[in-house]
Amino acid sequence: MAVSRRRFLGAAAVSLGLAGLRSLFDADRLLAVTPTDRFGPLIDDPDGILALPEGFTYRIVSRAGDPMNDGLIVPAAHDGMAAFPAPDGLTLLVRNHEVVWGWPADTGPFGDDHRLISSIDESRIYDRGTGDGPALGGTTTLLYDTQAQRLVGHRLSLIGTIRNCAGGPTPWGSWVTCEETVLRAGRGRALDHGWNFEVPAVWDAPLVDPIPLKAMGRFNHEAIAVDPASGVVYQTEDDGEGLLYRFLPNEPGNLHAGGRLQALVVREEPSLDTRNWGRRARVPVGLVLQVEWLDLDDVEAPDNDLRHRGHDAGAARFARGEGVWQGDDGIYFACTNGGQAQKGQIWRYVPSPYEGTAREAESPATLELFVEPNDSTLVENADNLTVAPWGDLIVCEDGTGDDYLVGVTPEGELYRFGHNMTGGGEFAGACFSPDGSTFFVNMQVQGWTFAITGPWLPRR
Repeated sequence: MAVSRRRFLGAAAVSLGLAGLRSLFDADRLLAVTPTDRFGPLIDDPDGILALPEGFTYRIVSRAGDPMNDGLIVPAAHDGMAAFPAPDGLTLLVRNHEVVWGWPADTGPFGDDHRLISSIDESRIYDRGTGDGPALGGTTTLLYDTQAQRLVGHRLSLIGTIRNCAGGPTPWGSWVTCEETVLRAGRGRALDHGWNFEVPAVWDAPLVDPIPLKAMGRFNHEAIAVDPASGVVYQTEDDGEGLLYRFLPNEPGNLHAGGRLQALVVREEPSLDTRNWGRRARVPVGLVLQVEWLDLDDVEAPDNDLRHRGHDAGAARFARGEGVWQGDDGIYFACTNGGQAQKGQIWRYVPSPYEGTAREAESPATLELFVEPNDSTLVENADNLTVAPWGDLIVCEDGTGDDYLVGVTPEGELYRFGHNMTGGGEFAGACFSPDGSTFFVNMQVQGWTFAITGPWLPRR
């Protein structure tokens, strides 16, 4: 029977630990990845917008500045997003807007001088501010017909937050949007920021009552993923000294009921630095590490020190945790500037069959460095990601301005699926419609949402 590299390395990790593996293997050799040609070469777009493989087409279905069905305006800075099934075979999207505090009024939904703000219930604005206007970050909800490939409508669903970067879908039909900021009240802000907020994935609904999920912690949130078997929520932190967090809800499926916040610890390697910065890799690709979780206190962290307290107590350190998504074989998350060349890593976390219970030590969860190319021609600064219906990852680059959509096969092979030809602007919000027919993705700087169709691979 053939033994995979993953199985061999997992066995070696048990017997040797990290120090032994560093002497047994050449870490540079293990960091190699293989490019592949999944859909064929990219074809330049005559309009200079989005290059795709042959047979694929795109539509721009929602633009910043467009009028919405509720009389407001599509905000700027499209970011994280997820798709949900809607009645009559339609698809519902909930989309973040990473509008930063202090940006001009016309980057928000109310237009110049906030002229449209009187059309909403202002009690539904999380932070109305103390001076020139409210915080303008939040979410919009879109309804899309994949059969006709047309936008049915779009509307505002959450407002008054700051820098809504990514987030994640829940199995109970909502989107958790994450503030990538730790700004405190003051200087025009009425409230502290750095929270998650939950947005139900429904079309015909009022603005969300903006209740911060404070038990999930206050830090530079990036994204979340939910283990459907246990209801446990995993959270990434967009910070060069960030942690990977786990939230154990008191009531699975009810995040507002509170819970416990924890940080990931690698067994027998307390305070492990997974970033692999420097001349030699500390964690080789393919090594399977057993993990445990550390309880955190004072999770509202008024001093923005949660990551430091967690690391000092033994939690592993990660290089700017970004997108995270639940797959059939584990939970994948990106670290945008991890690796020796600081071009990004992708990790895989496999929960314990007893995840979140007192028995999980009997069969611990595992962590594996899945991909670390250290080659910007393969992937440059992985950000948002999703799992395709056929099992590949589709990763959004947030690099130096010439950004691609990059596919990663289950074997760790990489390929390019799309190219932003406009000359600048990260991809974000990658997700597939529930029927698998349509891939949605944003160009953040342009404020465009794309619907892409074509000859997809068979569903796994």
